[in-house]
Amino acid sequence: MHFTKLQALGNDYVCLDLTQARPGKELSKLARTLTDRHFGVGGDGLLCVLPGEGERLRMLLYNADGSRGAMCGNGIRCLAAYAWAHGLAKVGHPLEVETDAGLRVITAVPGGIRAEMGCPVLEKSRRLAAAGQTWRVCPVSMGNPHAVLFVPHLDNISLERLGPELEHHRAFPDRTNVEVVEVAAPDLLRMRVWERGCGETLACGTGACAAFAAAVSSNLAVRRGRVELPGGMLSLDWPAADGPIYLEGPAFTVFEGEWPGES
Repeated sequence: MHFTKLQALGNDYVCLDLTQARPGKELSKLARTLTDRHFGVGGDGLLCVLPGEGERLRMLLYNADGSRGAMCGNGIRCLAAYAWAHGLAKVGHPLEVETDAGLRVITAVPGGIRAEMGCPVLEKSRRLAAAGQTWRVCPVSMGNPHAVLFVPHLDNISLERLGPELEHHRAFPDRTNVEVVEVAAPDLLRMRVWERGCGETLACGTGACAAFAAAVSSNLAVRRGRVELPGGMLSLDWPAADGPIYLEGPAFTVFEGEWPGES
């Protein structure tokens, strides 16, 4: 079985091209096998490319634990990079991708890939107890759930403790992604992320969008800015409160190979 490893700001995915045929193995189990960093290829998730309606493609995303992800900002840019490189879409033309969170349009821009990420849905902030203290949490949906926390000093947060406690908090019956955010400037956020089903990762595109939306809505940030993550920088643009957020950043192929099967 041929696979391609791609990454966007260190958020890495094993990509399977299923536009012609599907593997016989159940995809959730295959995701757990391929993303294992010791016994598999290694990655934050499994990215499956399927045919969509007309010239569209469809993205199926599985987290490293085998659970499904409805949407992924870094993953969808990796999918676009793969599609343009392998002739599944016309280079230089916008690419329409069907996801579990709805249709998304991806375009190539100088130095990166720009993704229309949909409209954020913000809920009223709440106070939740986790990791021995009470936090003000801003729930945001980007087609998948996020819990955004603003803190004065990002480096003082024990995310390995806070992340799993909030991910599995009873306030989030379907679990949640967790973003810890420091406002460095009105146009610059610093962020660390604990991803649902993955743990701490170097970057999260939907998480960056959720954090940006929460910051703008709280008058902590302007509508065009950047989010700095451990894996690098993402640019964001939210022109109107009732419109979509646009996410821009790089995506690259790491290597390709053949998976021999289960050992």
